[in-house]
Parts: sequence; structure tokens; C-alpha cells
Amino acid sequence: MNQGLTKVEFTNLEKILFPKLKITKSEVIEYYIRVAPRILHFLKDRPLVITRFPNGISQKGFYEKNAPQGTPSWVRTFKVYSKTAKRTINHVLCNDLDTLIWLANLAAIEIHVPFSKANSREKPDFIFFDLDPEPPATSKDASIVALVLKEKLDKLGLKAFAKTSGKKGFHVLIPIVREHTYKETRMFVHRIGREIAKEYQLVVSEFKETKKPGKVFIDYLQNSLGRTMICPYSLRATPGATISTPLEWAEIKKGIKPAEFNIRSVLKREKDPWKRILDNKKRLIV
Repeated sequence: MNQGLTKVEFTNLEKILFPKLKITKSEVIEYYIRVAPRILHFLKDRPLVITRFPNGISQKGFYEKNAPQGTPSWVRTFKVYSKTAKRTINHVLCNDLDTLIWLANLAAIEIHVPFSKANSREKPDFIFFDLDPEPPATSKDASIVALVLKEKLDKLGLKAFAKTSGKKGFHVLIPIVREHTYKETRMFVHRIGREIAKEYQLVVSEFKETKKPGKVFIDYLQNSLGRTMICPYSLRATPGATISTPLEWAEIKKGIKPAEFNIRSVLKREKDPWKRILDNKKRLIV
């Protein structure tokens, strides 16, 4: 890896971060470099939350909101006062390749983003449906629910985009103009979830039903200030080094296994199904 091409000072490049596949930190950094053209426009100006695994995913990682000690001066940050923590948090903003490489060198395996940008934190630009299957429900069940959800959103004139969560579920997003509140987007997702739950026994939409065996929960609660989702094209801390991967709806109809989308397979995908997602912002009728 050529040190002269970046401001980042690399460390422990041969450290194994994914033991099952023997994936090193060097490979993780290379992945993020190669996927940069697809991931950076999602990261831009969004206060990040990262999950770091300095000793690999077989060891305990940690969730980090605050820019770590020793953060270089060229890394942009954004101050947010946390009422819960009763202190100011300096979130990292990843707007360039060097910052993305720096995060990868920190063993920031997972990169999480909020649904709004730093300059308008209370106005989301995405509506988020988290489709989470509870065993014995499977990812196949979640994909069925995703297609039902798409059909309902199509009837409302809302263009939806799907991705794997990188684990067992699916995420469905709608890009919107920044004029709605989180309360409005949360109520919208909850309403759609309740409607689908009335029609399909497979689906639940209330928080108290989250862990019902054999059900797919349409989670609306993430549509809140300060909540995040795993960024499209981010790695997940799974043994198979899976990626939260944007999908074509035709792929979901055909049938997929989320575990197939990993650090080695995703880079072979020629199409970027979400390439123009930010060009399709809609107004929400609430």
C-alpha cells in the first residue's frame, strides 16, 4: 500500500480483522479505497458513529461517537451537544478519501450515518424502514415483506430503494426533500407498518412485538434525531465480512441471500443501484 498517496500513517496492516476469512486490516483499507466513489456521497456532511474492532471482530469492539484522541487536524468534525451524556460530542465528518482511509486504519469496521446532514439535523432527507426478521423467520421472509412494502409505496408515488442490512434483514429508504420533521417521518413509517401488519400475519409493527418469533418487524423507531443506520457499502462485523449492499428490486424478486454480499463479492458488482438516489427526492404527504 503506497503511503505517499494519502495523509494517513498506516499501522498494523497485517493484523487479522476477520479471522474466519483471514482478512487483514490492509484488505479492509483497500476495500474502502475501492468503494469510495460509491460510499462517499452517502457519508458527506453526516455526523458519523463508528464501530471499531482494533483487535479484530473476534474480540469486543466499541461504538464511538466522539472523534478519538489523536484525530489529525485535517479531519473535519461537527460538534453536537448530547443531553444524555451532558457533554459536547465531536462527530467525524467523512467528506474525502483521506478521512475514509483514516477511519479504515482505525479498524472502523462499521460506519453508521444519521438520516439528516450536519447543517439541518432536525430535517431528515431519508425515510427509513428497517425490516427485521425474528427467528424462525428468515431473510427470505424479510424479502417478501420488502416487496409488499415496495408495492404499497409505489401506489403512493414514492420511489423506494432497498439494501441488505449486512445481517439478516433489509433496509428500505425513500429520499425526501428536507422539509419534514422526524416526528412526521416516524409517524409515516409507523402508519405504513400498521397497514401491512393488518394484511399480513407475518408482519408486526409495534415495539412491544419486536421479538415475536417467526415475525418480521417493520421498525419505525430509527426515524428519530440522533438515530443512525449502517451506511450503504459499509462492512459489518460478521464472520463472513458482509456488506450492507444496495440492491435492484429485481434481485430481491429473484431471491438472494444477504450473506453472499461480502468484502470480496461486492466490488465485483458492476452496477450501483443507488447511484442516482439523491436525484429522486420526494415530498411526503402526512
